[in-house]
Amino acid sequence: MGKVVAIEHLTLDGVMQAPGNPDEDPREGFRHGGWASRHQDPAMQEVMGRHMSSAWSLLAGRTTYEQFAGYWPEQPPNPFSEALGRARKYVASTTLAEPLSWENSVLLGGDAADAVSRLKEELPENLVVFGSGVLVRSLLSRDLVDTLVLLVHPLVLGSGRRLFPDSGSDLGSGSGLRDFRLVEWAATGTGVIITVYRPAGR
Repeated sequence: MGKVVAIEHLTLDGVMQAPGNPDEDPREGFRHGGWASRHQDPAMQEVMGRHMSSAWSLLAGRTTYEQFAGYWPEQPPNPFSEALGRARKYVASTTLAEPLSWENSVLLGGDAADAVSRLKEELPENLVVFGSGVLVRSLLSRDLVDTLVLLVHPLVLGSGRRLFPDSGSDLGSGSGLRDFRLVEWAATGTGVIITVYRPAGR
């Protein structure tokens, strides 16, 4: 049975929007794209690599998929772009249509959480998610995230899309209360705190 591993870069005030580059995600006038680049550290790649097993597939929402598909295939040969190219890519979207442009890409139809729930039963490998905040929130609301890797950067942006919004409604009915258990943590030389959580009931 596969596991869902969500890997998220966050600021101290919880912003996850556009960590990679200035033009990554300018929705709602966001002007701070690329904020994570100044804190890169080899320890971050080492921790993330441990949570990407030798057999894994990429799970992404539409926005993240389109960003990845437009960027990584155009990069010079490197281990990460080659790994992404080889990996099966499952895309949750109600607006995209097949065939998808990036090799080994499969469109998930219907409700994303339902589709991911079926994939977890069918696949032996992990499903790794980078970013894809809307998708991750929907999976959290259905208790479908098995491991949550948060890389918390030492800065405050004051605006931008957050992984956990102020309202609990995005995390399902009720209060939105979720208990997690800390299973690993590390601090990098650039001040990023890496925390790995699993749902407390697991």
